Amino acid sequence: MPRPVHFEIPSDNPERAIAFYSEIFGWTFQKWEGPMQYWLINTGPTAEPGINGGLLLRQHPEQPCVNTITVANLDETQAAIEKHGGSCVVLKMPVPTVGWLAYFKDLDGHIFGCMQPDPSVSM
Repeated sequence: MPRPVHFEIPSDNPERAIAFYSEIFGWTFQKWEGPMQYWLINTGPTAEPGINGGLLLRQHPEQPCVNTITVANLDETQAAIEKHGGSCVVLKMPVPTVGWLAYFKDLDGHIFGCMQPDPSVSM
C-alpha cells in the first residue's frame, strides 16, 4: 500500500527555516548535492514512527508544503488520479539518483507528490 514517505517545506529564507526547525524540534539538515538548492531533513531515528523531508527555496508565492507518496508506477498512478477527478500540476520529471516525481491536485485542491523510485538506486 503506498504511504507518505517524504514532506517538503518551501522557504523564502532556507537558512532561517533551518535554524527555526533545528532549534524547535532538533531536526538536522544536510545539503543535497543535486542540481537545485535542497536540504534533506532528518526528523529522528528511523526506528521511531515518522518521515523525513526536504527544504527548498520557494519557487512561487503560493507554493504549499507537500507530502510525497511512493508508488510502484508513476504513469499508472497518474492515470488513476486523472480517472478519479484529480489532475497533474507538475509533469513527471527525473530526480537524479532517486527516481521520478510528479505533483498532483486532489478533489479538494490539495497538492501532493508521487515518487517512483529508481530500482537501480538503493535507498
